Amino acid sequence: MNIKKAVFPVAGFGTRFLPATKATPKEMLPIVDKPLIQYAVEEAAKIGVEEYIFITHHAKSAIDKHFKHNEDLYDMLVKQGKQDLADSIKDIGGANAKFISVDQGEPKGLGHAIGCANDLIDDGEFFAVILADDLIFSQGANVLEQMRDQAQKYNKQVLALEKIPHKDISKFGVVNPSSIDGRISHLSGIVEKPSAAEAPSDLAVVGRYIFKKGIFSHIDYDNAGKNGEIQITDAIMSNIDDFIGYEFLGERFDCGSKVGYLKANIAYGLQNHELKDELSSYLGDIKNL
Repeated sequence: MNIKKAVFPVAGFGTRFLPATKATPKEMLPIVDKPLIQYAVEEAAKIGVEEYIFITHHAKSAIDKHFKHNEDLYDMLVKQGKQDLADSIKDIGGANAKFISVDQGEPKGLGHAIGCANDLIDDGEFFAVILADDLIFSQGANVLEQMRDQAQKYNKQVLALEKIPHKDISKFGVVNPSSIDGRISHLSGIVEKPSAAEAPSDLAVVGRYIFKKGIFSHIDYDNAGKNGEIQITDAIMSNIDDFIGYEFLGERFDCGSKVGYLKANIAYGLQNHELKDELSSYLGDIKNL
């Protein structure tokens, strides 16, 4: 299965990280030495994505600038003998990468944001949607590679699922499985942000989706859903027979929260060969605080 396009809803203002996000998009906040949005782009590149569609806001030009080639900076790094750094800023997303920005205008919910990509997706085409706030670390195949394989196997659209503690379930869209086979959930329903008492399961949808072009015809722009927003959950529910849920292998960090963001920096710092020894030593020194 070829998935050549990925959509990144990045129009939000990241108010939970103010004042840091007053002039810097939350997707540009770094995890160690790369912004969140770059991790998302690199994840998509692993499944062959070449067209990266940012659903954005006109005030968030820093994301566009980050993915444009900076010839002056590249040449300066090469002249200074810093080829590794030069390579790190070249061809982000692949040699054939194409970056497109679509202004969402007024934020009206995730369903509306995804719908802004309608004209850029071809009939019958599968495409990925990535919420960069959800940074997912995997030892082997990344989460999109895992989901792509399931989409190909079942010829269905795929939702990334994670088991969520009872106390947090009301923050998510929650699926109602009709049956579960290992990590695959065959679905009979999905509910947006149910109370803990009303949640149909503990399996929540987290920030990865593989959709078909047909999802756009199920987005109801005239009737807002939960919290007065156009919810992608409602579009999924109206076409639930064409979806499976997949409980991915990996660890998710909610980088939309301050604690999740800090945890991600620590986890990724411990994976960095230049930092892990000193960071491990520091963490060992403070573990009893």
